[in-house]
Amino acid sequence: MDFVSVRIITDDVARLVAFYERATGVRAVWATEDFAELTTAGATLAIAGTRTVPLFAPGSARPGDNHSVITEFLVDDVDLVHRNLKGFVTDFVTEPTTMPWGNRALLFRDPDGNLVNFFTPVTPEARAKFGR
Repeated sequence: MDFVSVRIITDDVARLVAFYERATGVRAVWATEDFAELTTAGATLAIAGTRTVPLFAPGSARPGDNHSVITEFLVDDVDLVHRNLKGFVTDFVTEPTTMPWGNRALLFRDPDGNLVNFFTPVTPEARAKFGR
């Protein structure tokens, strides 16, 4: 089995895709007006509109209702990314902080309120784990 993607359900696909394109520098590939994917070397972030939910099961997902998942992106320099996102991201949860497990992390919310973590491994152990 391979883990390949995380899908965010939203009321405004275009807005959320534009946010993630700007935040990550990755261009989305659109399949329909209700579904786009941002693909990186490690995984894909899929963004889908609420009209896609009934294809799985009506009412099975609700936009803007996530209180337990953090979508994480490995970046080369989290402090540089933070400087570049100032004035764009409106809800920083934490400034870049070195975590006990060796990653320097920046936590913020996307326009739907979903938590996003950009991080850079900074200790030898963390760099070895991520091959950096």
